Parts: sequence; C-alpha cells; structure tokens
Amino acid sequence: MGELIAVLSGKGGTGKTSVCAALSTALARMGHKVLAIDCDMGLQNLDISLGLSDSGAISFLDVCEGRYSLSQAARHDRFQSLAFLTAPLNRTPESVDADAFRDMVRTAKREFDYIFLDAPAGIDAGFELAARFADRCLIVTGADPAAMRDASRAAQRLELMGKTDVKLIVNRVSRKLFSTMSVTVDDVMDTAGLPLIGVVPEDQNVTLAAAFGAPLITHTNRGAAKACEAIAKRLEGRRVPLSIFDIF
Repeated sequence: MGELIAVLSGKGGTGKTSVCAALSTALARMGHKVLAIDCDMGLQNLDISLGLSDSGAISFLDVCEGRYSLSQAARHDRFQSLAFLTAPLNRTPESVDADAFRDMVRTAKREFDYIFLDAPAGIDAGFELAARFADRCLIVTGADPAAMRDASRAAQRLELMGKTDVKLIVNRVSRKLFSTMSVTVDDVMDTAGLPLIGVVPEDQNVTLAAAFGAPLITHTNRGAAKACEAIAKRLEGRRVPLSIFDIF
C-alpha cells in the first residue's frame, strides 16, 4: 500500500509547488511508482515544475467522477513511473465530492508507492481536501515572519484534523538573508512548532528549470535539487544527515 503525502503551505510564495515536483521526480528516478496530483484549483502550476506543461493531462475530478481511470493519467516522458493529474478548471474545492476523492486516492495507494497532493496555499477548503486523507503532511515555509506565522497556523489546523505525521520543510534559505535577519532554522522550527525534514536553499535553477520546461533534478544536481533528493530519501526512511551547510 502506497503513501499519500500532502504538500501544504500557510501562505503563497514559499515554493511549495516546486518542492512537491522535485520530491515527486526524485522518488520516480529512484524507481518508485509516483502519482503527483495538482489540487490547486485556482492556479494549476504543478505541471510546469514537473516539466509536463504540454502533456494534456486529465484532471483528478475526471477520475473522481468516472470519466477516466487512473491508468489514463499523463505519464512523464523522462520518468515512466511518474504519473500526473492536473486540477480541474472552473471548479472550487467545496464542489468536490469528498467521498469520491477519498475513493480515488485509496485506489491510487494500491497502484502507486507515493501519491503527492500539491495543495493550494492557505488553510481553506483546498487545504482541508488535500490534508483530509493524507498519511503524511509536509508544510513548506520560508523564513520571513508572515510565512512562519502562517506555517504555525497550518500546523495547528492539521492538529485539529487529527494529523500526527507532520514535518516542516524550510525553503528558499539564504545564508545572507538569515544572517541579516538574525534568524536560524531552529527559530523557524520553534515558530512553526514542527520537526524538520529538510532545508532547501534559494536557487535560481528552480526558475531556470521551469523556464526550460524541465524538472529541477534533470536540470542540476546541486542546490535545491540536491536538498530535495535528500528529503526524498528521508521519506523513504533512509537515514540522511541534515546539515544546512551541506545544501550550498
């Protein structure tokens, strides 16, 4: 049985989608069967970070409502074990039948090793849809005060939902910015009230890879790509030491 992992953030601009894409592609490259689902019904950008913007993917709602099957999900041309479902157009999270969504992800867990749900930013209905049936939740945050506060609120909401396996990813880390702000990763962890599973540096290659229509991990093996690969190994259960100095 596979694992359902919701990738969440309290606010926009944390780089949640790029992290979700990098984890999905890293685990697929490691040989796992992975399904990445864009649950952001407002923006739908996961395909860009995956390098699948021209895939003509079907939506998860098409599968929920029986128009297509999971076997018809778009496949990645570089990673055949990676499948993708986009978010539906002109629909709201409130309009999604939660039971049908639950049945879809339960079926997916029988067919895939990992299913990633890229949730919309914030803690509204889209957040709850993605987190409701998740086995694990990853909250992606930056180090700015607003992001840390919103990560804390997201963590509190997950606690109220009964979620116990919740980890923090601190993204877009800049040594210079941390030094100027007199902030440490420990400060971010303390504010969010969550254990850390990874630290990802600020990296222009994230933008460049998307601009070239390529997954980050095929564009470079350093910086953010290296950090996300380490997080993917931790999700597998491997013991990978975590040091902020290793990611630069």
